[in-house]
Formats: sequence, C-alpha cells, structure tokens
Amino acid sequence: MRVFITGGGGYIGSALVPALVAAGHEVTALARNDDDAYKLAAAGAIPVAGELSDVSMLRAAARAADGVIHLAPSSPDVDLAASEAMQFELGDGPFVFTGGVWVYGNTHGVVDEDAPLAPPPIVAWRVTNTDVIMRSAERGGRPVLVMPGAVYGHGRGIIQATMVEPAKAQGYASYIGDGANHMSLVHVRDIAGLYVLALNASPGSRYAGVGDSATTMRELAKAASTSANAGGVTRSITIEDARGTFGPLADALALDQQFTSQRATDELGWIPTGPSPVDYLLAQPRPTAFDASASF
Repeated sequence: MRVFITGGGGYIGSALVPALVAAGHEVTALARNDDDAYKLAAAGAIPVAGELSDVSMLRAAARAADGVIHLAPSSPDVDLAASEAMQFELGDGPFVFTGGVWVYGNTHGVVDEDAPLAPPPIVAWRVTNTDVIMRSAERGGRPVLVMPGAVYGHGRGIIQATMVEPAKAQGYASYIGDGANHMSLVHVRDIAGLYVLALNASPGSRYAGVGDSATTMRELAKAASTSANAGGVTRSITIEDARGTFGPLADALALDQQFTSQRATDELGWIPTGPSPVDYLLAQPRPTAFDASASF
C-alpha cells in the first residue's frame, strides 16, 4: 500500500515509519523542516515538504496514496481542516487518525472503547473533531481511530518527562495524591504496530492502544526514581502543585484509567510485546550519581 503519514518525524512516527516499511508499504511523509526530511529519508520514507496547515499539499499527498495515517499534533481547527482535506481525497481508502484514552476521564475500573467520555480540558477538543471525522463513514469514507495510552520507550514519553527527568534534577520522583491511580500506557513500538494493523480496519472502528494499565502512579514514580539514580525516592504532591509544574497536563496525570485492548486483539491481531513500563524504566542505563565533592 502507498501510505502517506503526518507526524512521521515525531516520537510515534520514528517507530511507525520503520514498521510500515518492514510491512512492505511505500511510505511518503510530511516533513516540516530539513531535520524531519533527513530522519524520514534515513528511515525509508519519501519526505514531502510542507506544513499541516497547507491543505493543498495535503490533498495532493492523500490523492497519491492508498491510505493515510495522521499523527501530527496541531491546534483543533488546523487538525480538523487537515483531516477533512485528506479524507476527501482518499475516498474509500483508510484514514487512520489519532485520539487518546484521556478523553474517557476516570474509568472506575477496566473499560473498553464503548465507555462514556469525560475528557479533562486538555483533550476536550478531540471529542468534537473525532465526531466530525467519523461521520465520513456514513458517506463511504473509511475513518479509523487509534487512541494510544501514554506512550513510553526509546528514552522519551510522558513518564520520562514528568518523572524521570525531574528526578534527575531534584532527587525524587513525584506522584499526585496517594498515587493509587493508574495510568494506561503503551510502548512506542507496540503502538506503531497498531497503526500499521489499523490500515486494514473497518470504517468507523475505534481502538484503545493500551499495553499496561495495572501499574499505579506510585509504582511508576518509584521505578522512575530508580531509573534516574535517585534511589527510588518518591514524594506525593497535591493537584495544585502539579498544576503549577505541569499546567493542564496535571489533570490528565491525576486520572485513574484502566483499559482492555481486547478489541484490537480480536479484530486486528494486535498483541503488545514491549516491556512493561516498570521493567522498561529499571532497564534504562543509570546516570552517574552527582558527587558534590567533585566540585571542589
């Protein structure tokens, strides 16, 4: 299949492009700068210069493709305009686009894709955009929604940014409240595999891409602190303190979410194989501990 992707130079895209190439697809990818173009070409994709706001370019790229995978983050208006433009040119080709499980809010146990929505403000815009994009299935389009959990792996992701890196600087990793809430997570290699499989999904399909949701935030913080060579030291912080540090992201970090991805397994054969988030963190190379005496 000829596949055009946006966001190929980003975090998930860096795993997705090689996965698509390995699956035998011909990949073209939006390149927003020279660095993107270099990375995409090195991974086996054909770079297409432009921005997500360049609707004419997106139309042409989608017209030349058999399917599109839309990863690139953007403002709500730009995202919707880009999605509608690419879908129009694809016709009945698969348009695999990106959501996220945060739109479900607190899940109160293990749920699937049919659970009610209760998005925190940071992702509330996704609900309206998703509804509009999904309606194309009624007109013969083939929209497919992939909703990743918080992505980790390859030294990047939310755990790295909100736990590991702060622990390196301050000597402890933090969690909100009692830390008993669960974060639904997925390894970057696994979610890339789900996007590849989603090109074969039926119109209107929705998939929660979650590999682990049994680990509490307190357990993650301890592993992150160990990974940062901070001795496993953790601290509880209030939601107010978290908002002061992380802004609107704090309300998403405070969610208690658990998902089953059985639908993706049953319909697409998706089976996550990456290391658990705790195993991943504990396997990372440790930074050298700071020795104050070395400064004198």
